[in-house]
Formats: sequence, structure tokens, C-alpha cells
Amino acid sequence: MNSSIYSQIPTPFLFNFLCPTPPTTASNKQQYMLSHYCSSFMAAFLFFLVFVLLMSSSSTTAQGPPFPGFYPSSSVQSNGFSQYFRNLWGPQHQRLDDQGSVTIWLDNTSGSGFKSLHSYRSGYFGVAVKLQPGYTAGVITSFYLSNNQYFPGNHDEIDLEFLGTTPGKPYTLQTNVFIKGSGDGNIIGREMKFHLWFDPTQNFHHYAIQWTPSDIIFLVDDVPIRRYTRRNDATFPVRPMWVYGSIWDASQWATEDGKYKADYHYQPFVSKYREFKISGCTAEAGESCRPRSGGLSEEQYKAMEWVQRNYLVYDYCNDPKRDHTQIPEC
Repeated sequence: MNSSIYSQIPTPFLFNFLCPTPPTTASNKQQYMLSHYCSSFMAAFLFFLVFVLLMSSSSTTAQGPPFPGFYPSSSVQSNGFSQYFRNLWGPQHQRLDDQGSVTIWLDNTSGSGFKSLHSYRSGYFGVAVKLQPGYTAGVITSFYLSNNQYFPGNHDEIDLEFLGTTPGKPYTLQTNVFIKGSGDGNIIGREMKFHLWFDPTQNFHHYAIQWTPSDIIFLVDDVPIRRYTRRNDATFPVRPMWVYGSIWDASQWATEDGKYKADYHYQPFVSKYREFKISGCTAEAGESCRPRSGGLSEEQYKAMEWVQRNYLVYDYCNDPKRDHTQIPEC
């Protein structure tokens, strides 16, 4: 059955086609029985038609995003943790293995974080992450770029943050961009939040930030989910940044605006990182280091549009509570 054909036929025509008017020679009883039968059949047929259409729509979403045509991660070699990073804080809550993977965790005494050995002016920064299932409200697992240690109160930042959740509800992946300042109490974030088309607690998935002189692209398993373009220096980070990862308690706002807090009856909260991929121009590199080119192909745009159509749950540009004079790029 081609449901798309039936969906374009006017309902009265469809009813008459499936349930023609009984002949005038039929008795009143025969006419009533035929009419009653046709009405029941039509109702069942329409229910089946709606079910087919819903299942078709659901299966399309479940298949995942369209092929993006290009896998940026394939051009960057994977390396172990120690090649790029060192512990920054909470060393007792960080464990390395022989394969170069790192596990960090949060309990009621501390979380943990790590920092790159170098700062970068641009580049591709990716990692495979596996999150903890169950109750993780209030807990944030992050992978991000920042220069907060060197420009406190006037820093730049590009974030991938996994916001913890409660059982039965999906993780939220928050992407964010800060430009020159958030320490003065007037935080100007540029958040876009997504749910994912898979369960990030079941397997490792690859998450990445591609930062070029013209744009910032956030990717999940090589699928672009967001592109933030450079319109001018006032709304785009241009100073060198370090790469960080961490797990910490952000109960004040992380889960449903702070409705659910971290509950340490469920500790430890564990996050695992592996397959680190970094390729970029360090701050020390000369002009001979050429940054990646920005932009997206037509196939990448279609994949990004699919993600935003099906899984975008918050866009700062569409928030009526925001002061849009502070976010002119919207």
C-alpha cells in the first residue's frame, strides 16, 4: 500500500471509493448493515493509515542523520591521553590505562579535570566519550577550549558539556561559546542544547570542536550539529586557548535549571575518555602553520539541518528572555 497516495485523496472520495453507495433495490436493513460495516471498515483503515505514517516517520528518525559526505575525524590520528594532556586537578579521581584512555570521576570529596600541554590558535579537537547511566543529575562531563586561567573575567571559551539527567530522561549536550568575558557577573553565553539520536551511556561516541578563523563547528560522530560563524572580532574568539576535560558538580543549573541536584547516594559518577584527536596550530607555531578551512558541504548542511530539526531543544537566539543587544549575531 502506498500511504502517500492515499494521504493525497480527499476523505469523501476515499470513503465513496472504499464504501460505495448501496443500490436503491437494497432493503433498509441491508442498507443499514452495509453502511455500518463501511463506517467501521473506514475507521479501521484510517487508523491503520495513521499508524503506517507514524511508523514511517519514527523509523526515519531512528535511522540517524543523513550521510554527511565527509568524516573530519578520519584525517586526524588518534593518540593516547599523555600525548596531549596532564592532570589539572583531582588527581586522586583520575585513572589512566595502558591503551591511553582516561577515566575521571566525581564523588562527595572532589571531581577531576585535565588540561592540554599546549594552547592553540585554531584546530580540530576531538575525543570519544562514554557517560554513566542512571541518576546523574547535577553532574557535568565536559570537553572544551578556554583561556580562563590566563584572562580571568575576560576569557574566551568553546564548550561541549554533557548535562546529567534522571532515569528515563536523555542526556542533554550543551554547546556554548563565550567571547571576552563572563567573570563580571554579566554572563553572555551562546548556548544551543541537543538531545542525541543514540544512548551515550551504551558505547563510546566521538565529539569534536573544529575551530577555524571563519567559524566554529560542533560535531557528533562526524555529523555537524551546530555552526557558529565569525561575523566580527567582537563576537568570535581569536585568542589562543587550551583544551580541557572535567567532571564536576553544577547542581545549581545543570539539570532542568537546577530542579534536580547531584545525589551522592549514586556516587561515584564516572566518565571515560579515549581516542584523543588534536590537530591544530599551537600558539607557539609560526605563520607557516596554516589553519583548517571552515564551512560545510551541502551534504554536511543537510545532516546538520536534520539534527537541528529533530534534536535541538534550546537555541539562545530564540529565547525571548535574552537581551538581544548583547548577542547581535542573532
